Amino acid sequence: MIYKMLPKTDGEKQIFARIDDDGKCRVTCIAENPEFQKQILADEAQLQDADGNVMADAKAYVASLP
Repeated sequence: MIYKMLPKTDGEKQIFARIDDDGKCRVTCIAENPEFQKQILADEAQLQDADGNVMADAKAYVASLP
């Protein structure tokens, strides 16, 4: 499973799209979503930036969130 960071709009919260193993997006969330945070911190999902690059510092990014 992958969470992809969507392009950010000024004044809006960062949105992430969860891409399931079949390549489909069924869920979007904000960074404060507990399930998103749990899956990244537990290595159950990868985090990609808006260009599709895997973020090597994903755990540090999520750990810094409220």
